[in-house]
Amino acid sequence: MGKSDFLSPKAISNRIKSKGLQKLRWYCQMCQKQCRDENGFKCHCMSQSHQRQLLLAAENPQQFMDYFSEEFRRDFLELLRRRFGTRTVHNNVVYNEYISHREHIHMNATQWETLTDFTKWLGREGLCRVDETPKGWYIQYINRDPETIRRQQEQKGKKKPDLDDEEKTSKLLEQQVRRGLEGKELEMPVYTELSRENKDEKVTFKLKKGASTSVAASSQTSVLALKMVEGAVKRTGAAHCSGQPKKKMKKSALDEIMELEEEKKRTSRTDYWLQRDIIVKIVTKKLEGKYHKKKAVVKEVIDKYAAIVKVIDSGDKLKLDQTHLETVIPAPGKKVLVLNGGYRGNEAILESINEKRFSVTITINSGPLKGRRVEDIQYEDVSKLA
Repeated sequence: MGKSDFLSPKAISNRIKSKGLQKLRWYCQMCQKQCRDENGFKCHCMSQSHQRQLLLAAENPQQFMDYFSEEFRRDFLELLRRRFGTRTVHNNVVYNEYISHREHIHMNATQWETLTDFTKWLGREGLCRVDETPKGWYIQYINRDPETIRRQQEQKGKKKPDLDDEEKTSKLLEQQVRRGLEGKELEMPVYTELSRENKDEKVTFKLKKGASTSVAASSQTSVLALKMVEGAVKRTGAAHCSGQPKKKMKKSALDEIMELEEEKKRTSRTDYWLQRDIIVKIVTKKLEGKYHKKKAVVKEVIDKYAAIVKVIDSGDKLKLDQTHLETVIPAPGKKVLVLNGGYRGNEAILESINEKRFSVTITINSGPLKGRRVEDIQYEDVSKLA
């Protein structure tokens, strides 16, 4: 048996070791080759085929990144559609099942740095419905297949005639009941206490033999009519009661203002906060650490979640996502801009900083609320003005 024989012990051992998932740090996305150990990965990086792939990628790196991003998006959505359909599922569950396939596209070769960024992108593009919860991000596939939409419309069309027949029957019965009640007062039964004047008198019942079926039929009809009348009376009474406004406790002007403010704060919060002409701090370390912890001025906001910033020290311009930036809290007495909440977009003066609660106290300096003092504003909701 030769050394390179298919059934040699070494060949069998290599095939056993190559089964299943391997470590990501020993995977080359450009060559789509998985190495088993560090030495194998080092030898692969020194090979001529790998060097040729790097030269090709260096000519147009954006083209390769777009290709890998498109492949990742297509395979991820195909798995979500085929495996989970239109159910709501945690994004990490889908991702774990996606990477269980050995030949999958790795996320570090795409334009998205994290799974959260990819989930937000799916929501912005309208490919999925995304929802952030305390347990993480949940996604739901939006099926826009023309064949599926046509099938759903056909099913709705089949159900509609049945509903129309039922509605017509119920309306016809209600109209008949209303016509029967017009000009008549509904006589409600009067209940009296059972009493006997003579205790010695016997109670007797007389039953006629051969009672006609017409009497029984008429009694059943009368019972059914009585039930219909009672139901109509209850519905009309309920409608009458719902039409009358309920008496409420009169609220003071202060209570109404507080409710309006709370409602405004609840409805005005968004998941994006970037604004022009504010000073931010760069927190990402992926730019060779050159701009880490450097301060910059936001010059332009792109698609609400990204911005072009100008570094104050060097004057370099960078395009960064809001996850790579954080707000800057100046010294008391300086001007700030409110970035989120009910006072979003208003300039203010920083009054004090509460380090224990990670919040600040400000005084609104613009708009119709000028002069209002607001407490407990979180650090991420305000930033220093340039």
